[in-house]
Amino acid sequence: MSSTYQTFRIEWQGIGIEIRWAPNWTNSSKYPVAHLELISDGRVKLPVTETGYRSHFTSREAVEDHGDPVAFAIAWLDHEAQSEAWQRHVEQSKQLSLF
Repeated sequence: MSSTYQTFRIEWQGIGIEIRWAPNWTNSSKYPVAHLELISDGRVKLPVTETGYRSHFTSREAVEDHGDPVAFAIAWLDHEAQSEAWQRHVEQSKQLSLF
């Protein structure tokens, strides 16, 4: 799709993240689909992606219910950061490994 993206930068838990947002990715009034991308600096792991990149298709309204794409992304990251897997990752990141 040829869509116009808005780009935002945030820092979340010490990780730089670029947020790309296309509120009408399909360029359609009949079947509107929004697209949100999260790209971490250095492609470091995030609670929503192992690779540092996440593509998420949703409705514009779902994002706007949080206020804007930045608020949506932060709420999503904060929610997923509560998982045991992310908590384990954070703890392991603090410890030195010999292997």
